[in-house]
Amino acid sequence: MSEEKEIQAEEVKVEETTEVVETVETEETVEVQQLKPQRKGQRRRKIETVEPVESEWKEQVVQIRRVTKVVKGGKKLSFRAIVIVGNKKGQVGMGVAKAAEVIVAIQKAVADGRKNLISVPIFKTTIPHMITGRSGAGSVVLKPASQGTGVIAGGAVRAVLELSGIENILSKSLGSKSPLNAANATLNALKSLRTFKDVAAQRGISMKQLLG
Repeated sequence: MSEEKEIQAEEVKVEETTEVVETVETEETVEVQQLKPQRKGQRRRKIETVEPVESEWKEQVVQIRRVTKVVKGGKKLSFRAIVIVGNKKGQVGMGVAKAAEVIVAIQKAVADGRKNLISVPIFKTTIPHMITGRSGAGSVVLKPASQGTGVIAGGAVRAVLELSGIENILSKSLGSKSPLNAANATLNALKSLRTFKDVAAQRGISMKQLLG
């Protein structure tokens, strides 16, 4: 009886070892299947990169100034940004904003500038006629110029004229030297410009009679 029990125990051990070997073989085959290299005939997926589209709107920072506000607990420091926004196709605007950080102030000023856009009548890369704009204690005189003159201006006046799309013009800033006043005076002058067509319609004559 003891011999029969020993034979049965040996058979059970053999069966267990065969099962373990089979499981090991199946795990190895799964790993081999997962690590198989890609065949030559198969196509690889191409990763397409989308390039960002450049916006037609251009921004130019005119001034960043640290300002303080007196409150009950003391002084509150912040930054004021003046930004000119334009598309160089006859539309331009100015934005002013304050924030505790410079980057946030610039972003808010850009958004404010896009809300306050004006249309500029451009006649052959210059303005139709001479005009004077005023803002506070500052004033700006704009004169039309011939082809090849360029933008004769500086500071905030130049930024406004360039981003509006004017290529040839003469300007003179008088009075206050503040960039905010200069930019406002320039925008006031550009807003007051009239085209030949509007003047002819207002007088009740044709363009030919107006231009002589």
